[in-house]
Amino acid sequence: MSTHPIHQAVINRIWCQTILEELSRFGVTDVCVAPGSRSTPLTLEADENSKLTLHPHFDERGLGFLALGLAKASKRPVAIVVTSGTAVANLLPAIAEAKLTGEKLVVLTADRPIELVGCGANQAINQSGIFSEHVSAALELPSPSLHTPLKWLLTSIDQVMFEQAQKGSAVHINCPFPEPLYSAESKAIYQDYLDGVARWWQGSETYTRKLSAQSVPNIQVPDFIDKKGVIIAGSVTLEEATKAKRLAQKLGWPLLCDPQSGQTSEWAHYDLWLQNADKAEQLNQCELVVQLGSRIVSKRLNQWLLKQVEDRGADYHYVADNVDRNNQAHLMQTHHVCDIEVWLNAFSKAVPVLAEPQSGWSDGLIPFANQLSELASLHLSTDTKLTEIALALTLNQLPKETQIFLGNSLFVRLVDMFSRVDGYEVYSNRGASGIDGLIATACGVVNANQQPLVIYIGDTSLLYDLNSLALLSRVTVPVAIVVTNNDGGAIFDLLPVPEQQKQALYQMPHGFEFEFAAKQFNLAYAKPETLAEYQHLLTEHLEQGKGTLLIEVQTPPEQASQQLKEFTQQVYAL
Repeated sequence: MSTHPIHQAVINRIWCQTILEELSRFGVTDVCVAPGSRSTPLTLEADENSKLTLHPHFDERGLGFLALGLAKASKRPVAIVVTSGTAVANLLPAIAEAKLTGEKLVVLTADRPIELVGCGANQAINQSGIFSEHVSAALELPSPSLHTPLKWLLTSIDQVMFEQAQKGSAVHINCPFPEPLYSAESKAIYQDYLDGVARWWQGSETYTRKLSAQSVPNIQVPDFIDKKGVIIAGSVTLEEATKAKRLAQKLGWPLLCDPQSGQTSEWAHYDLWLQNADKAEQLNQCELVVQLGSRIVSKRLNQWLLKQVEDRGADYHYVADNVDRNNQAHLMQTHHVCDIEVWLNAFSKAVPVLAEPQSGWSDGLIPFANQLSELASLHLSTDTKLTEIALALTLNQLPKETQIFLGNSLFVRLVDMFSRVDGYEVYSNRGASGIDGLIATACGVVNANQQPLVIYIGDTSLLYDLNSLALLSRVTVPVAIVVTNNDGGAIFDLLPVPEQQKQALYQMPHGFEFEFAAKQFNLAYAKPETLAEYQHLLTEHLEQGKGTLLIEVQTPPEQASQQLKEFTQQVYAL
């Protein structure tokens, strides 16, 4: 071992170099970094690694959601680097979301060494176990030391990453760094220590490898044939939804598409027509449900599923590569833990075209769905004031290369009811369905895909994540933020909250507009008055513009809920 005096800053850097190199071999290419001194070894080593791209942001809460969006769009693990203290705690919302939706985050938190925790030292909190069960695995590293071989560090990192590969979601690696944190000394002074894993340094594979048998979908053909089935496309990729559509057409089964799938079918607007008991009765003949992906927006579809399985005895198959339970009503369920696209391919090969009595068994609902489309189109008068329902109806008129990010406000419900999203990649945060971090997540999607994106977000959600507009000030591809400003939480108009307290304690009207927020972050701004003006602005920006345009659509507070109630009455009467 070297006889040089101990240079703690250099040892810190060697450990971080080793950690980040191994993470890159596990597929990490993006590192989201917030400023901080204690995290210096991680930040500087991430910057030196040519395999890694850094994404800086000053707000750790937004940083976590930026990483979430990158992971969501890239399908790769994304690393996060923050300093110690409350910086760490600010990552919890994004980590909680990732736990529910499966995005892989590798959370690298700098920490004070153990001797500085719990004794009054500055910026030192107990970070051990801070994310509790919201992470798939956690690793509490010791302070970097020459007495701990790098091969131990590598096998420890590998174990955490293997667990993430199996379970998905975030993992937490807590890194306590003693001072000093800064040094100009070369790592070569500890070359003998580095050479302890020389063979690994010279290669390109992870230090250890775990091989498992390939998962082959187990399709029991008798479970599916000669039954009247329904396929539900939930939060899936556009490619998966498109394959599901082909399969449904082959079988003659109805396909019910959640807006997150980016697809539509002839059975659109199910959230509306399920409210008409006479018309919906035909769907109740269903004997088998196949749900692809999780997080269905429509409460009525979830309620229908409950009654269909529990009261009418339909078989319920759920397909997702995540092992986590997705069964909020605790129904009898067969969970196919498998890549959705792989399962669809295997199913299509294994199951023949169904017999005539089962094929097309629910086609009688198609004219009713078309009737609802025609009824909804009455809201598309281009020369009148904008409405939120009209906005929802125009999603399918976006340029085809555009991607969509749906926030968690009243608007996503209107899209679910009225829109027919046909052939767009759609992103959302429908795990915990929070209103925090939506802009940051969408920015992560843009950074990963470099495709034009429209973000539909409510006013309260945008107020919550104003800091993250700074991230969108740096993008070059066309991005549009469409904020529906109805002066507070209009979703509460649809809920049975106490009328006396509804405004003060639930809707919380704010009276703000967003023109100067856009100016503060150097974003373009527009406030169209008519549908025609809105569509022209949006289309022109997506096809010819660059950077971010914030479009504010201001509507009366209870307009959408009142229109929805009137429309629902018409549905009952059809």
